[in-house]
Amino acid sequence: MFIDDPVLMSRLLTLLTLSFHIFYATVGVGLPLMIMLFHWLGIRKDDIHYILMARRLAKGFVVTVAVGVVTGTAIGLQLALLWPNFMQLAGHIIALPLFMEVFAFFFEAIFLGIYLYTWDRFDDQRKHLLLLVPVAIGGAMSAFFITVVNSFMNSPGGFELVNGEMVDINPLLAMFTLSMPTKVTHVLATAYMTVAFMLAAIAAFRLLKGSHTTYYKKSLNVMMKVGFVFAIATALIGDLSGKYLAEHQPEKLAAAEWHFETEEAAPLILWGILDDNQEVQYGIEIPYALSILAHSNPMAEVTGLEEFPEELQPPLIIHYFFDTMVTIGMFMLALSFVYVVAKWRNWQFVDRKWYRWLIVLGGPLSFLAIQAGWWMSEVGRQPWILRGIMTVDEAATTASYVDLVFIGFVLLYFILGVGTIVVLRKMFRGKPVEKELEEFTGGDER
Repeated sequence: MFIDDPVLMSRLLTLLTLSFHIFYATVGVGLPLMIMLFHWLGIRKDDIHYILMARRLAKGFVVTVAVGVVTGTAIGLQLALLWPNFMQLAGHIIALPLFMEVFAFFFEAIFLGIYLYTWDRFDDQRKHLLLLVPVAIGGAMSAFFITVVNSFMNSPGGFELVNGEMVDINPLLAMFTLSMPTKVTHVLATAYMTVAFMLAAIAAFRLLKGSHTTYYKKSLNVMMKVGFVFAIATALIGDLSGKYLAEHQPEKLAAAEWHFETEEAAPLILWGILDDNQEVQYGIEIPYALSILAHSNPMAEVTGLEEFPEELQPPLIIHYFFDTMVTIGMFMLALSFVYVVAKWRNWQFVDRKWYRWLIVLGGPLSFLAIQAGWWMSEVGRQPWILRGIMTVDEAATTASYVDLVFIGFVLLYFILGVGTIVVLRKMFRGKPVEKELEEFTGGDER
């Protein structure tokens, strides 16, 4: 054994799995909507470029769906192997949304396959477009059900706890807990936003490399506008999430903001470092902002971390996760806002190389923000696995094999990650836009 601590290794392996899976889960939720949008635009504008965008994205989507099956299965397996006490306590409650998530995923995958392999079977493309509706719904419902499980862990409900056992269980109340609305909507909005900015980054990069200008310009314009809309939605839902935390998980908000003392007119602190006396150095302080975030009142009192026992305080590192998420979100909101306004006003600077490089940078940054958001959500719940009921230490396995399992999954994820990149590169480099357009149109581009 290289680390003789099954609890620590279980936490590291779960962190690794969730961090790897979130890439494929985000694409699985967000990409179907973008494919449907491109296909609809192609029909509405009678534009072969948008139709081809939908077709190419659907082909690539199949690859990420296949890998998502593996990583999603790994999460279910690890719940049983690494957290047996949690599953013994709450497994019969979360079994329903977990089963429904699998059903939604296969619902999405089945209709994606039908959509992909029936391009030549429809004279009316509007009928073909209808096949994408269950794909998009399946992706959204898959995110809904898995986020419901996470919501239950943050705000357990729908049962009575008697002698350490859950009784009088109401499955619907257990699914629709207090944290569910903000968590589900935030997950969906960020997935759509991230995928839009990822596709915009790809389009901007191809334009910088001199690829098919018309095709990628259209893709860039649409995705920056879509990204802007969902960036606004993400900011608004994030504000509601802050208010939920202030009322129901104040210790998490206090740790994320390094807000140690209960006070009125509380400022929001971004970045910085803590000295030995827990004083913030080099941080960016925004007056009244934390009171506004928590209670929509600049003079409101915000609960400090001092109000909670030290053993129940979340790790302070979540401050950096929160700052990363917010900073990137604001950057992408500003970047897309400037792009939309510039296109409306016909300002040409957004077509210059330096601005397109900023858009390219926005793709990986958006995925980093997604990761930081999930790290904040999961680490910020510590020390609880089921808030107020069971701690992580109580839930974890005591088996000595976790380090070996960790090594095995590292190798698996390395193979899957490299394999995804290799397959996608070969798929699209072997048939670039120019060649596929020629085949698709017989040389007649409109």
